[in-house]
Amino acid sequence: MKNEIKFMVADITTLEVDAIVNAANKSLLGGGGVDGAIHAAAGPELLEECKKLGGCETGHSKITKAYDLPAKYVIHTVGPIYTGSSRDAAELYSCYYGSLDLAAENDIHSIAFPGISTGVYGYPKAEAAQIAVKAVVNWLDEHKEYGMQVNIVAYSKEDYKVYEKLVRG
Repeated sequence: MKNEIKFMVADITTLEVDAIVNAANKSLLGGGGVDGAIHAAAGPELLEECKKLGGCETGHSKITKAYDLPAKYVIHTVGPIYTGSSRDAAELYSCYYGSLDLAAENDIHSIAFPGISTGVYGYPKAEAAQIAVKAVVNWLDEHKEYGMQVNIVAYSKEDYKVYEKLVRG
């Protein structure tokens, strides 16, 4: 299997991949948006496992089983609350790159990312998409032999168009 990146419109909780990424909050105990949807679809066991993790810092990632989801694992990453600072960009980049590192450490070869920090955390979608694609492309370039299928999952056609515009130039 070769490294690959795909863009799609889908419900991330329905994807049959090794791991889905959860745009989590620092508590890892569920919330709104994609975080709430993943917790609801995975069932109560996910919350029980997350309670044992002791939270997670912004820009970092932790892994759990996926329970009732079709994926095998959930990688929880905490994106920055947007302020416009360069630190926001570095932390968001770290969410994507670090999630891929954690995936590789766990022999995961297919992963799906939502738009991290683009909901209630207020990150401008076009700027967040640029950072996401840069982080993923850099990781894939630096791990050419790994064999990772990365799916960037947009929740709506409008969000998908942000990625489409970025990729098509």
